[in-house]
Amino acid sequence: MHLMHWMGKASHWFRRGLPGYCAFCLAADQSDRGWCNECYQMLPWNTEGCLQCKEPLKDRRLPYIQRICGHCLTNPPAFKATTAELLYQDPIIELIHDFKFNFSPRAGTLLVELMLANAPIALGDVLLPVPMFRSRARARGFNQAHWLANQLGQRLNLPVINAVCTRRLPSQRSLNRRQREENLLGAFQVQGPLPDHVTIVDDVVTTGATGQALAVAALSAGAKQIGIWAVARTPLDKSC
Repeated sequence: MHLMHWMGKASHWFRRGLPGYCAFCLAADQSDRGWCNECYQMLPWNTEGCLQCKEPLKDRRLPYIQRICGHCLTNPPAFKATTAELLYQDPIIELIHDFKFNFSPRAGTLLVELMLANAPIALGDVLLPVPMFRSRARARGFNQAHWLANQLGQRLNLPVINAVCTRRLPSQRSLNRRQREENLLGAFQVQGPLPDHVTIVDDVVTTGATGQALAVAALSAGAKQIGIWAVARTPLDKSC
């Protein structure tokens, strides 16, 4: 029984890595994007997110133009808008983990396709991936945000610029929004002058603290408008 379990698991990942199959249900699929229409419709869409930080809103009755969360109203962030049209829930969690920790090119390509299917209305002049401290990037083997930005830049004919993470940051996973913001103060440097409109690229937005810190650095380097573009946003009940 144990052997059959692992054989089934291996078959799952093997087929997931092959073109021609839906990455989510593994059904044979003729689409060039890697998913079937039914699975695409059933993904955890972030349809009621704040227009500025994309945090899922509790009150879903608000008119579209009033969809701004309390945090953005009381403490307006340095970025103007966030595009993160999926929630960080299964099967998106599984796909992102496979990309980040197993460096699956197939998973990465699927994430790029999902981002392109829900691109920002205004793409900006350049893409700026969230940087990673050098030793951390070496330990992981790559920077996932940089990889995503390069793929998006090639597809959209947009230049990619780089920032620097100036210190090794402690894990952010157990920290609330305020603690994350304090952790990230002055953590990023961007060489200017930058063009007017910069789009920050990341895989997941959790509280928006990382995007805020990088947006402040980009504005200091000459940018006038900052947007954030990510695959997914952590649901409200999982972020602080």
